[in-house]
Amino acid sequence: MKALVLERKGELSLREIDLPLDVGPRDVKIAIHTVGVCGSDVHYYTHGAIGSFVVREPMVLGHEAAGTVTEIGAEVAHLKVGDRVCMEPGVPNMSSRASKLGIYNVDPDVRFWATPPVHGVLMPEVVHPEAFTYKLPDAVSFGEGAMVEPFAVGMQAATRARIVPGDVAVVIGCGPIGIMTALAALAGGCSAVFISDLSAPKLAIAAQYPGVTAVNITEASLQETILAATDGWGADIVFEASGSPRAYQGIFDLMRPGGALVLVGLPVEPVAFDIPASIFKEARIETVFRYANNFDRAVNLIASGKVDLKPLITDTFDFTDSIAAFDRAAKGLPEDVKIQIRMPS
Repeated sequence: MKALVLERKGELSLREIDLPLDVGPRDVKIAIHTVGVCGSDVHYYTHGAIGSFVVREPMVLGHEAAGTVTEIGAEVAHLKVGDRVCMEPGVPNMSSRASKLGIYNVDPDVRFWATPPVHGVLMPEVVHPEAFTYKLPDAVSFGEGAMVEPFAVGMQAATRARIVPGDVAVVIGCGPIGIMTALAALAGGCSAVFISDLSAPKLAIAAQYPGVTAVNITEASLQETILAATDGWGADIVFEASGSPRAYQGIFDLMRPGGALVLVGLPVEPVAFDIPASIFKEARIETVFRYANNFDRAVNLIASGKVDLKPLITDTFDFTDSIAAFDRAAKGLPEDVKIQIRMPS
C-alpha cells in the first residue's frame, strides 16, 4: 500500500511500502480517514531526530488519526466493523511496572506511532489494539476525531495541574497544544485563562473562545496583565506550552504564592530557570509527557459540545498532496494552527 515515508532528514516520498497487517485476537483493522500533522512529525522531517529518537531508516509519519473499523479479532468485545474510531498512538507493555501504576505514558517499552523505529499511520490501513481504540460518537467528525490525540495532551496538562474550580490560569504559547491546554483548563474548572504569544492570527483564534483572554506580548506585558486581573495576587496555574527558553524568564512572577507551574512545551535543548524564585513562592512544578487514561474523557468532552476543536483545523490536504501539507506545516505560518490530511475513500 502507498504511504507517506520519511526517507531521511528533509526527504519525504509517497511510495508503496510492505507492512504487516495481521489482525490478532484483540486487534482491529482500521481504514484511515483523517490524519493530523503534528509538530513532532514536522520536526522529524526537518531535523531527523527529537532527543534520543533518531530517524535511522525510512519511517511512515503520522500519529493523530481517525478512521473506520474494517475487521475485528476473535476476542474483540466492544467494537464492530463499521464503527468510526480514533486511536491512542502509544501502546505500552501492559505488564510493566509503569502500566500497573497507571502511568503507561512513561513506560520505557511503549511503542508510539511515528517515533523511531515505529511506523506511523499515513497509509490506507493500520492494525491497532482494541484497548487503545475509541469509538467516536455520531456528533464527532473524523476531523475532530483526529484532534483527540493533541487535545489529550491538553487534558493531561489540566489533570496534572490539579485545577480547583475558579482557578485563574496562564498559558504561554498559542500553538495547537497551547490552545487545547487552555480549553482543557476551562473544561476542568478554571474561571479564566490568559494565553500569550507573538502571533496575532493565532491569538485571534484563541480569543474566540469564551473565558480565554489573548495577550500579545509585543503589545502588552503578560506579567502586568495578570497582576492587574488578579489584584496583584498572580495566577493559580501557569502552563508553559511554547517550548521557548525565553518563556522561563520571570515565569514565577506570573504566579501566586503556592501556585503551580505545568511544563507542557518541550524545549529542544536544556533551559535554565530561577530556582530561588520557585522556592520563595513554594511553587509546585509538574511535567507532562503525552497522556494517560484520558482519551475517552477527551472524546466525551468533544461530543458534549463543551469543547469545540473545529475552529483549530486550518486546512485539509488530500493524501496525494501530503508532501505539500508537510512543507506548509514546516513553514510555521502565523495563521496556521492544525493541518490535516484526508486519505482516499
